[in-house]
Amino acid sequence: MPLIQAGIVETHHWLTMTEFVDVFTISQMTPGPIGINAATFAGMKVAGIGGAVAATAGFALPSFIIGVALAKMFMKYGNINSIRGVLNGLRPAVVALICSAGVSFVILALWNSDGIPADMSTVDWRGVILLPVGYIMVKKKLGVIKTLLGTGVLGLAITLLMR
Repeated sequence: MPLIQAGIVETHHWLTMTEFVDVFTISQMTPGPIGINAATFAGMKVAGIGGAVAATAGFALPSFIIGVALAKMFMKYGNINSIRGVLNGLRPAVVALICSAGVSFVILALWNSDGIPADMSTVDWRGVILLPVGYIMVKKKLGVIKTLLGTGVLGLAITLLMR
């Protein structure tokens, strides 16, 4: 997701961060890997059906080719200590990429902006309420659909009460 976010939001400006998070949310609700679903939705938004097909192919084919090549190499050379060292070194970097995207999403949920504003009074109180509720639902293993449905209904209720 961080690579998709960087390309779609920061490099090409095809989507805003808010639109990207919306696409990511929709991708959570559809079957299949999140990355390919997000690429398909983003392609559809930017260029219609052709964009969706191109984005899906562009996302899946390089990963497939690289995955097959790496799998063959790992099967052949996976027990070599230096290869193990490289893989052990890559794990923290992958975690850092995931954490970076997570922090961006938290900031967007709490302040509806790409960065923490200087004026902390602009916090979105729906996010302050819904973020821990969603986290608790995930930790209780209620499932993605129940978590999204539950927080969506709660978000609607909070919005209606705030009017």
